[in-house]
Amino acid sequence: MGMLDAAAAVLAKAGEPLHYATITQRAIAGGLVVTSGKTPEATMNAQLAVDIKHRGANSRFIRTAPGLYALRESGLPEFEGKPHPGRPASRMSFTDAAEHILMTSGSKQPLHYRDVWDRIKAAGLVDSEGRTPEATLYSQVLTEITRRQRRGETPRFVKHGRGFIGLTKWRATGLEFQIERHNADVHAALLKRVSRVSPEEFEALVERLLVAMGFEDTEVTRLSGDKGIDVRGTLVIGDVVRIRMAVQAKRWNSQNVRSDVVQQVRGSLGTHEHGLIVTTSNFSAGAYTEALRPDATPVALMNGKQFAALLVEHDIGVSKTSIDLLEIAEEVEDEGP
Repeated sequence: MGMLDAAAAVLAKAGEPLHYATITQRAIAGGLVVTSGKTPEATMNAQLAVDIKHRGANSRFIRTAPGLYALRESGLPEFEGKPHPGRPASRMSFTDAAEHILMTSGSKQPLHYRDVWDRIKAAGLVDSEGRTPEATLYSQVLTEITRRQRRGETPRFVKHGRGFIGLTKWRATGLEFQIERHNADVHAALLKRVSRVSPEEFEALVERLLVAMGFEDTEVTRLSGDKGIDVRGTLVIGDVVRIRMAVQAKRWNSQNVRSDVVQQVRGSLGTHEHGLIVTTSNFSAGAYTEALRPDATPVALMNGKQFAALLVEHDIGVSKTSIDLLEIAEEVEDEGP
């Protein structure tokens, strides 16, 4: 399969704009592209940019921001800037960039976080004005590992000690892998069960999760006169920050939440309120674009997978069993006979 066909397949599955490096990574991981080149992501970026430049409206692709591409059929607005084939666009997060560097290192061996940052900087994948970006990178990787473990999800990264990090997919065997597969099945079963409850039970479950997440003064609105808002509450952070949230709960099984729902929620917000939509399904590309529209109040979006993950993280609907998995400590040296 050619680069462009592979990109189309990846974008169709994602349903949202992706950075060209992420498109390349997923295409290679899925076996859609086999390449021996040293910079496949640059090749992907160049081919997409050239296709858009020469084919115009007949191209299957559009650029939605520097380095970000989507399928034209998504209906998203196009970025008006001029494309720069082969020039890296600094639009990746620290963790996404780290995953990309490890995926394309070719060795499947852990790298020190400083080495990872040096490669990220050389590739121009991340812009950082901080004084210690390499420390920020390592901190965000470790934070993501901890957060995903709390949720019972498979972390993208593995901490090998002494500053070395690798990818979980490199070690897809053994007891840890079996536990991860089991937990993934539980996540799916929990979401399926939640999707079957009544609308009133789902709203109550959303309120219960909000309370577990640190919300105060929560209340489920009455069915009449709520203007589309199902739950209201105040997110309290450190007894200092208080954010009033208006939440709409969508217990949908397959239909994606579209942009008009985002507009409805935004129009129902009170003074100084922020919006949140929670659904058991997912959101259309247009909904994501509308939620982040620069000239409007932001509306946060939580899809089914994210909802299930937060339920697990806060021990709602699941029970956890702890086991001790022993490994030889790095400081223990084999001294031989």
